[in-house]
Amino acid sequence: MLRLCSRVLLALCAVVAAVLLIVSSADARPRFSAGSRGSQTFSAPPSTATSPSARPIERSMTQPGTRTFGQRPMSAPSGGFFGRPGFLGGLFAGFLGAGLLGMLFGHGFAGGLGGIASLFGLMLQIGLIAAIGYLLWNWWQRRSQPALAGAPLMRDLSSGYPGARPTYGVGGGGAAVAARTPGADEVGLTPEDFNTFERLLGEIQTGYGAEDLNCLRARVTPEMLSYFAEELAANASKGVVNRISDVKLLQGDLAEAWREGDMDYATVAMRYSLTDRMVERDGARVLEGGADEATEVWTFMRKRGGQWLLSAIQQT
Repeated sequence: MLRLCSRVLLALCAVVAAVLLIVSSADARPRFSAGSRGSQTFSAPPSTATSPSARPIERSMTQPGTRTFGQRPMSAPSGGFFGRPGFLGGLFAGFLGAGLLGMLFGHGFAGGLGGIASLFGLMLQIGLIAAIGYLLWNWWQRRSQPALAGAPLMRDLSSGYPGARPTYGVGGGGAAVAARTPGADEVGLTPEDFNTFERLLGEIQTGYGAEDLNCLRARVTPEMLSYFAEELAANASKGVVNRISDVKLLQGDLAEAWREGDMDYATVAMRYSLTDRMVERDGARVLEGGADEATEVWTFMRKRGGQWLLSAIQQT
C-alpha cells in the first residue's frame, strides 16, 4: 500500500512539473504592465469583450496627483503651518516665536510683562494663535478640495462623447465602469487608426525579438523604450535572445479614446497569436517557448496630427 501511494505521488509530481514547464515556456516574451496613459494612468481601462479586466500599471514615470500638459505637480506645500507662504504664515510664526523666545530668556510667554498683564498677554497671544489657525485651516480646506477632487483632469462622461464609435477592428464592449463607457471615442478614430494599431503590434513585437532599438525608438515613447531596453539588457546578461515572429491579431476592442490638450490617447485590448522562443545567444538551441497566444491592453498616444506611439502595456 505504501509503495502504491509513493508511485501515485511521483506521478502527480511529474504532471505538475510538466504543467509548470508548459507555463514557463509560454512566458518568454516580456510580460510587464508599465507606461503612461496621461491622466488615466492610474485608472483601470473600461472592460471589453476581448479584455474584461487589466492589471494596474505597476511602473510609470507619471506620478499620482500630477497634472498633465506640463503643469507643475499638484502636491501639498511642505512645512505645515510654519511653512505657509505669505502674510498669515509669517504672522503665525512671529507670534509663536516671540512667545517662545520670551520663555527661553526667562520673561514668560508674554514677553516680559508681569502679574496680571502677563496673564492677559498670554491669553491674548493664545487667542490670536487659535483665530489665525482656524482661518488657515478654512483657507487650506477651500484650496485643497478642488485639487483632491481632480476636477481639471476629469472628463464629463455623463454627457457622452461626440462622434460615433468606430466599427472597424472593434468588438463588443462590456458594461460601463464607473460612468466610463466602453468604446467611448472622443478622438474620432478612423479605420486607418485601427490598421495602424495592428501594424504597430506586429512591428514592435518583432522589433523587440530582433533586439532592434532603432525600430522600437520610432514606434514607442521614450519611457516604453527604456523598459524594452531593460528587458533586452537582462536577456543579454543571461546569454539568451527572445525571438518573436509571426504576430497576428485575432481580436481587438477599443476600450476608450480621449483627448488631453493637444494629445490624443487610445487604449485598445488585443488578442493575438505569435511564435515566442527563448534561444541561446551563441547558438540556435531553443531553451523554451513556441507557438503562443496573448491578450494585452495597449495604449497609444500622439500629438494632434502626428503619428501614434505605444505609451503603455497592461497584462490581463
